[in-house]
Amino acid sequence: MLAMTVAVHDWLVWNVNPVLVQLGPLGIRWYGVLFAAGLLAAYEAGWRIFQRDGMPRAEVDRLFGYVTIGTIVGARLGHTLLYEPGFYLTHPLNILYVWRGGLASHGGAVGIILAVWWFARRTGRPMLWLLDRVSLVAPIAAASIRLGNLFNSEIVGKPSEVPWAFIFERVDQRPRHPAQLYEALGYVVIGLILWLAYRRSSLPLQNGRLFGATLVLIFSFRFAIEFLKEPQVAAEAGMLFDLGQLLSVPLVVVGAILMLLPRRTVTEPQPPH
Repeated sequence: MLAMTVAVHDWLVWNVNPVLVQLGPLGIRWYGVLFAAGLLAAYEAGWRIFQRDGMPRAEVDRLFGYVTIGTIVGARLGHTLLYEPGFYLTHPLNILYVWRGGLASHGGAVGIILAVWWFARRTGRPMLWLLDRVSLVAPIAAASIRLGNLFNSEIVGKPSEVPWAFIFERVDQRPRHPAQLYEALGYVVIGLILWLAYRRSSLPLQNGRLFGATLVLIFSFRFAIEFLKEPQVAAEAGMLFDLGQLLSVPLVVVGAILMLLPRRTVTEPQPPH
C-alpha cells in the first residue's frame, strides 16, 4: 500500500512500498510502471513529432521498438559492466536478471544511439535527423524513470536540512536532498527548452545540432546534480568525481562538437532505400 507522506520537523517522511501490487509471487513495482509509462509517453510525443516531419506511423513504430530495446539493453549493460563488473563478470547469467534492479542512464543513452544507428543503416534514414527528434522525447522517459527511483527510495541525496528535505525511512532517519525529484524536474525543464528550440527556430533544423544540445544539457546537469547524491557503489566513496560524472564528460564533449561543427542543413528526411 502507498504510505502517506507526513511532515516531521518540517521534513517529509517518505516510506512508500515500492511494490504497487503483489500477485502471488509476482510483484508489480512502481518503478516498472513508471519506466513503462515514460517510454509510452515518449513514444506518443515522438509519433506526433515524426508525423509532423513526414515519417509514416509504421516506420515510427519500428524506430521506437529499436529504441526501447536499445534503452533497456544499454542501461543494463552499462550498470553491470561499469558499476559492478567484478560481480557480473564472474556471474554473467545475473546480467539477464533485470527485475533485480541495476540500470545506468549513461548506458541507456549509448544504447539509444546504437539503436538509432542500426535503424538508420537498415532504412536509409539520416542518423542525425533521427537522433534530433528522438532527443526531443528522451527527457520525458528520463523524468519518469527518476520518479520510479523515488518510489524505490534509491539514488538518494546527501544529508541536508533544507526545508524540502525527505526522510527516506527505508534508508535511514536522516533528512536528505530528494535528488530523484531534482533530476526529474531538471529533465522536464530541459525537455521544454528543447521543444521550444525545435518549434520556434526560424532557421531550418541542422542535423545533429539538437541532439548535441540534448547531450550537453542533460549530462552537464547530471554532472552537477551528482554532487548532491550519495555514491551509488562503494568504490565511489572518497572519489573527487563519481562514475556518473566521469561518464558524463565525454557525452558533453560529443554534444558540444555536434553543436559547433558546420554541416549541411536538411529540412526534409531523405527517403529510405
